[in-house]
Amino acid sequence: MRRQLLDPVGTESVAGVVRRLGAIPAQFDAAAELAIRTRRARSRPGEVVRALAEGRIIKTFAFRGATQFVTPEDGGAYLALRAAGRQWELPSWQSFYGLTPSDWPGFRETVREALSDGPMTYDELAAAVTARPKFRHLGFAFAAGAVTLLKPLAWQADMSFGPLRDGRATFQRLDHNPRWAGIPDLDEAGMRAIEAYFRAYGPATPGHVHYWLGEGLSAGRKRIQSWMADFGDRLAPVDIDGDTAYVLREDLDELAATPATTAVRLLPGHDQWVLGPGTADAHVVPPARRALVSRNANLVIVGGVVSGTWSLADDQVVTVWFAEAAPPVREALADEVARLATILDRPLQSTVQMA
Repeated sequence: MRRQLLDPVGTESVAGVVRRLGAIPAQFDAAAELAIRTRRARSRPGEVVRALAEGRIIKTFAFRGATQFVTPEDGGAYLALRAAGRQWELPSWQSFYGLTPSDWPGFRETVREALSDGPMTYDELAAAVTARPKFRHLGFAFAAGAVTLLKPLAWQADMSFGPLRDGRATFQRLDHNPRWAGIPDLDEAGMRAIEAYFRAYGPATPGHVHYWLGEGLSAGRKRIQSWMADFGDRLAPVDIDGDTAYVLREDLDELAATPATTAVRLLPGHDQWVLGPGTADAHVVPPARRALVSRNANLVIVGGVVSGTWSLADDQVVTVWFAEAAPPVREALADEVARLATILDRPLQSTVQMA
């Protein structure tokens, strides 16, 4: 909870929160902002949008084909892993889009040239690309709203999302961000990503790491195993309810000195608290509630364990408490609702129902 800036609530900047968690889902603006602001002792509306506009964070395609916020300093490591599989060279890709591996350098250059003068909407980018005779045949893909075709361009750092224009997404060159640190060598990227994971989500098992980087980024099981082996004694084993997990050895004393917490936190759906270890982790998500959590329910966590869900109904925060969880501490829950009211800048009352 302390590592994830939830107990105590942190004092990091917007970019600092994103850097700590590695990536934050960006599909829903309100959820992304709440995920960041609930981890900051002081925050203001619109901070995430400003941080994106100023290039202190970037929005791109990364984990599981979805969009995430990452930092320009660290995001290159995740993109390197995502691009390592070279999905755009699969026969199915070549057949569907009519692009061979030898076509991609020219395609990438065409997109970079189109974006050189500033951000473009999807339609503007489509028009610029299909104006080239070599890529005119891609009109069918753009007409279908095929963002899948654009994902490898993001993975290879040719572009990222830009600021909204009249409510529409734009794309911009990533290398125009002065904070962009580039894409590191693949092995360096793997080691950096694994270290960042253990710092934010440890103690963790090899299965957790494979879930995060393998299933999440298609980094490849053999690569991940090799990188983890290279950590050697830097990974120290710890016992978690009879299960062996690992933590960075340099973090072991801090972990041992951290007292247990009973803090109550209201988190948005698909928060990194559950996405990082995965909803299959029974230490975090009760197995009987996994489907509910996976369906994007807003989460109530107590001491790090998902103990209920919450929703807004007018001025009421309606908490549905899981029957198998410890009884709700209503004072602590009321305090967290009051904190949510401050973040949302609206008066809120707390209502508790039992599941």
